[in-house]
Amino acid sequence: MLILPVGRRGPPLLAGQPLVAGLGSLVILSDNSESRVRSSRPISDTVAFVSNSRSYAEFFIPESETASAARARAAELGCTPVGAGAATALTFLAAAVGAKTAVEIGTGAGVSGLALFAGMAKDGVLTSIDVEAENQRAAKQAFTEAGIAPARARLINGRALEVLPRLTDGAYDLVLIDAAKGEYAQYLTEAVRLLRVGGMLVIDNALWHDKVADPTQRDADTVAVRETGRAVREDDTLVPVLIPLGDGLLAAVKTGTPRSGDTTAAKPS
Repeated sequence: MLILPVGRRGPPLLAGQPLVAGLGSLVILSDNSESRVRSSRPISDTVAFVSNSRSYAEFFIPESETASAARARAAELGCTPVGAGAATALTFLAAAVGAKTAVEIGTGAGVSGLALFAGMAKDGVLTSIDVEAENQRAAKQAFTEAGIAPARARLINGRALEVLPRLTDGAYDLVLIDAAKGEYAQYLTEAVRLLRVGGMLVIDNALWHDKVADPTQRDADTVAVRETGRAVREDDTLVPVLIPLGDGLLAAVKTGTPRSGDTTAAKPS
């Protein structure tokens, strides 16, 4: 779908790109194969519509009491877990690939781990890496409260870039990246190596407080996340999708071979 602000010069905005107030009204062109539908509405209405829909999607699936308790402990520890909608997406993605083995870069207080366990096979094992031992103690408590057998949670305390090289190539069904933003590029390299063909890569904070979509935002973390997203998008062995839940989830399936199809279309920056 294309969103065309009336009176705006320059290329059309792709659906999902930020809308800027004060542009008047929009012309929305659908991609219906039978007809091109043209309609307009004030931008303020459109922004409200998108905002309301995102809020609805974020809390569409109620969070469990165990996850809510883990989220409260995360707040006490000062670590920010994935949002409720992103957690739901993690459960879905783990189930979609039938994950039996997963790696989590950034344990937090166990919120994302609980979400992954909910979608993984009943005997699935999660390897979770975090430099903060206190975070992992909180995660262990969350897993225990959820009735997850200790043997299913492999908690490794240490720097991810020192731990990841010791893990086996192609041995994992899913890898979640949710740790130091400045190291996302290195995490990505390790994650692709660890995934089996058909495995799922997931990167949290892919929109990074709405700053990734704004090219004027050039702080180190924003640039790192933006460049990592671009690297995923341009890797022909990955099939990606950017999911606007929480702070953004970038998911990609590892195909192992270059994608076929038209590669001549212009890509957004």
